[in-house]
Amino acid sequence: MFEQLIVPVSIYTYLSLFITSFLASTVLPLGSEALVILLIKSNHNFYAVVLLATVGNYLGACTTYYLGLKGRSGVIEKYLSISKKELEKADRWFTRYGSYALLFTWLPLIGDAITAVGGLLKLDFRVFSLYVFTGKFVRYLALAYLATQI
Repeated sequence: MFEQLIVPVSIYTYLSLFITSFLASTVLPLGSEALVILLIKSNHNFYAVVLLATVGNYLGACTTYYLGLKGRSGVIEKYLSISKKELEKADRWFTRYGSYALLFTWLPLIGDAITAVGGLLKLDFRVFSLYVFTGKFVRYLALAYLATQI
């Protein structure tokens, strides 16, 4: 009977990781790092954890990009808690680093603003996807690896 409970618990655990990672990149000021570390330390599948966290966080960033693309800076400021100051700072990052700034969308405080500005600047979605997914993947891969070392 216990074996029957393991599969649903694992499914809900992975679903929770996906949802937490998604929300961490959109509307809520929360992080998914602690859950990633907890799952790795609890011997969950390393690759599943990294991939689900990456995909969830990437899709959350796509939501923010879309709001920026539609020119909804008021919505971005109000619902995503990204201030004008953060948007201006992200715009300076784009001026300085170009599309490479998207590799840093995982950074606290400025990451969501970089994503929103990418949409506001109407960056090509393929370029956006390549850099954002890569940055988030490398971040979760490094985090998961470090969790195996502690």
